[in-house]
Amino acid sequence: MAVRSLFPTLFYEDTIADGALVEELEASVRALAQDDIAGKRWSKAHGYRGYTSYASLNDLPLRDPAFADLKRHLDRHVARYAEACGFALGGRKLKLDSLWVNLLKPGGAHSGHIHPHSVVSGTMYVAVPPGSGALRLEDPRLGLMMAAPPREGSFFHAEPAAGTIFLWESWLRHEVMPNTAKADRITVSFNYRW
Repeated sequence: MAVRSLFPTLFYEDTIADGALVEELEASVRALAQDDIAGKRWSKAHGYRGYTSYASLNDLPLRDPAFADLKRHLDRHVARYAEACGFALGGRKLKLDSLWVNLLKPGGAHSGHIHPHSVVSGTMYVAVPPGSGALRLEDPRLGLMMAAPPREGSFFHAEPAAGTIFLWESWLRHEVMPNTAKADRITVSFNYRW
């Protein structure tokens, strides 16, 4: 008898061990949260508990040297992940398509979602106070199990720290668990396309 594991879902975790960059990013995100009127309006209109530049700023690596430095780190991590996934890129590289910041206030969360029109998505963690919530990833088969009995391991909780970077294929459903900390959780999220 043979039982094989087919079609694995690969999840990438590493650290950007540049404390000065993490501090610069935190200062930049806090400044954006104060100054980005359009982002604050969008966050309020969509019930986002805190601030996100998701719908307001699409040029952060050009706007701020800290994000340009982060992009250089991300490009290297994404290239390693793409290789691990076995992507046949035909000599091309995945390119950063979008990058946005998230300042999640206590009590904030982000419900389950995917990132359409992208290949690789990820998050870099800037400020992660204790209790600020894990990234929860969902077994991609869950919606197809129909009459199957429950099984263990349908969700994976990835616990970050400041400087952590997580990468996954953009079709993988995920969510941000509630921030139960008494301080802000700050992240930079991004998508890469082919």
